[in-house]
Amino acid sequence: MESLKAVPFNTYFARSVVEQKIDGKVYVDNIGKPQTFYIIHPYGMSLLLGKSDNKMFNQQFREYIINADSPRDKDEWMQTFPHEWNTVLDKLFRDDQHQLIPEVELDARVNFKFNKEKYLDYKAGEQADASIQITPTTQTVFETLQGAVIPANFWSSSADFETNGVGYSLYYDNILASVAFAAFIEKGVLELGIETIDQFRGKGLAHKVCSALIDYCIEKDLEPIWACKLSNTGSFKLAHKLGFEVSRELPYYRLKYIAR
Repeated sequence: MESLKAVPFNTYFARSVVEQKIDGKVYVDNIGKPQTFYIIHPYGMSLLLGKSDNKMFNQQFREYIINADSPRDKDEWMQTFPHEWNTVLDKLFRDDQHQLIPEVELDARVNFKFNKEKYLDYKAGEQADASIQITPTTQTVFETLQGAVIPANFWSSSADFETNGVGYSLYYDNILASVAFAAFIEKGVLELGIETIDQFRGKGLAHKVCSALIDYCIEKDLEPIWACKLSNTGSFKLAHKLGFEVSRELPYYRLKYIAR
């Protein structure tokens, strides 16, 4: 899709849907000659893309957001391109009193750029821990790991992940504690996903398993990619610790699911 290639920020999640690497949804304004697109990844990330002044599409999109006919069953996190969409949505997402409708919450999404020298400086001071063991992520971990940011939400199957993906699992005293994995791999880049089991959060483990995946990227000449919500302070701080630097901040819309 040429429109998608023109987007100047991280849209690997949308590409994976359009390229049919994973099941998702794509809505358009016109089947024959589409100019407006709404692309939804099964994890819940979405992209509103293209022509922003199609009144019929925009009105139908508003009905979709407020769940008028119950097409949605969970929250979605939406980015937009081009920037004109943000002006259109500011009006579309207001009620008669000009208040933001309850189905929409504003946030920001941060894209990072990897600084290899900064990362290597961090690695030089890293301390070993005998309680920690890091191994490649297995199909069993893929199929049993519970959480939000897990490989099963980004790959079509454990076989697909084993063949085309990569991940590392950290065990703390022989118990699975944290997993870092490729959420997307495409043409020399790898976007990191990270999930830490609740009972092991706050122990400083995530950076160690992420480091294993970054080392893999360096070895395979892949650029590691990191992005997160601005409100996700844990991910934001972890990115900085691992040598990533903010490259872009974008409006991010939480489209909340409210049952009708």
